[in-house]
This record gives sequence, structure tokens and C-alpha cells, in this order.
Amino acid sequence: MDNAIKVFSGRTFSPEDIEMIKWARKRYPSLSRTELASTVCEILDWNTPSGQPKRLQCMNFLSILDAEGILQLPPIKETRKYNRGVKIPQLEFNTDEISGDIREYEPIKLVIVKPGDEMKRWRSYVDQYHMLGDKQVYGSQLRYFIKSGDTELGCMQFSAASWSLEEREKWIGWTREDRKQRLHLIVNNSRFLLFPWVHVRNLASRSLSLAARRIQEDWLKEFCYEPVLLETFVDTEKFLGISYKAANWIYLGSTKGIGRYGGKKRNLSVKSIFMYPLQDDFKACLKGDKPYKVVMPE
Repeated sequence: MDNAIKVFSGRTFSPEDIEMIKWARKRYPSLSRTELASTVCEILDWNTPSGQPKRLQCMNFLSILDAEGILQLPPIKETRKYNRGVKIPQLEFNTDEISGDIREYEPIKLVIVKPGDEMKRWRSYVDQYHMLGDKQVYGSQLRYFIKSGDTELGCMQFSAASWSLEEREKWIGWTREDRKQRLHLIVNNSRFLLFPWVHVRNLASRSLSLAARRIQEDWLKEFCYEPVLLETFVDTEKFLGISYKAANWIYLGSTKGIGRYGGKKRNLSVKSIFMYPLQDDFKACLKGDKPYKVVMPE
């Protein structure tokens, strides 16, 4: 590893930052250069003061690393252009109130969102009604509709875990090398939305329990391996995390409310950290003491 500190576009990159970039390239080999740059911006929290990823600067920096032989970028796809004008369709939905006890709406089910019209509808729901909106995520991801019969009640998304989380690493007993090798075994519940017109008692905790029971099988079918741990973050300024507690997620503590920007620190909202083990030996799998389930793609 090159132990030299690198500086580019007003940002100082430590050797660990360079290792994170190399890890992202190796972990997600199918990403285009633009997608890789967006992923690196997310991992390193490399954003403008307004919170937008410094994608162009990152792409230029990645090109420098490629020229120096530190990593090998994917080939340039001449026919593919990044369309900055693409907007999420703002669809209209039936917002008649749905209320009552969950027993009136059984069976509740999770349905994987398919590309096309279903994905457009899911993205429109989340963009309009989730406080964080529908931001693009990279790496492995699954999206679900929460449904009763044909009626859609909410949306869920599972995607890549947070790169570094002090409370999590202490709890697992992880080394830095453990994290780099097996971070993909943790999946983040990055979006959870019950529509604002849906008021069904116990629906939130039931949906989380259903997801915990099936996420390993769904992930194995889609990505050829089973994750062993779920994580999520709850904004303590707006929510208490009651549904996660009711679904037996484990509260680990709070984030420090500090992120990095251009080598400096910036204040973020403090978030509660919740974890949900998907199997009893999850810590042994995460530390490499036991194997996790993998299937070879056909």
C-alpha cells in the first residue's frame, strides 16, 4: 500500500481513504466510473456544503489513482452519458385513509419491486413521502412493497451498510481488516415508509419482522450470498424507534452527529443505531471464524 498522504481539490486523503476507494472498486466491479465516483463520495462523505456529492472531482481523482497504478478503473463507455436532468416521476396515488387493527388486513406480505412501472411507483412514493426522499444508492440493494392483498401500504429498501461505525465495530469485536473483508455481510435498512394515510396498529413492527425472516433468502437468490446482520439509523430529533424495538432490534447507542467534509468536521443530526442479527453465530461469521452461506451463480 502507498502510505503517502494525497491532496486533491482541497481534500486530504489518508492511506485508509485510499484503501476504502480500492475496496469499493473491488467490492462492486460492475459499477461504471460515474457510479463508482458516486459510491466513493458516499463512503468518504465527499460533498459540497449543500450536501451534493462531488462526483466530477471524484472522477478526476480516481483517474489520477488509475494513472499511478493504485487501482484500475472500468473502461469508459462512450455511449453512456450521465443525465443530470432525470427527475423522479411525481405520480398521483389514492390517499384514502386506511386504518384499524392489523388483523383486519392479514396476511401482510412483502413483495420485491420489479424494474419498470413498479420501480417508478416505488420511487415516487419514497420521494414524495419519506423525509429523506429517494436518493440513489449503489452496490447490492433490494426494494419491497408492503402489501395487504393488492393494496400497497408502504415501502422498504435494504442496501449497503455504513462503512465505519464505532459502536458497531466494538459490539462485533471487529478489526479494520475484518470490516474491509466482510462489510458486505451487513445490510442497511436504508428506507422504511408507511404511507401517511395508513394507520394500521402494529403494521410497522410486523413489516420489520417479515423482512428479517426473508431477507437472507432473497439476498441469496439475488446476490449469491446471505447477509448475517441488519442495521439501521433512526433520527432522534423526529422518531423514537419504537417499531424497531417492538420487532426486537437491538439498540446500540447513538452516532456522534459528526461527519467529514473536505478534511473538516460538520454537524449532523444524532441518530440511534439499531441492529438485528439474522443468525445466532453472526459475530463469528463477521470475524471470519465461521463461513457464511454462498451459492455460485449459474
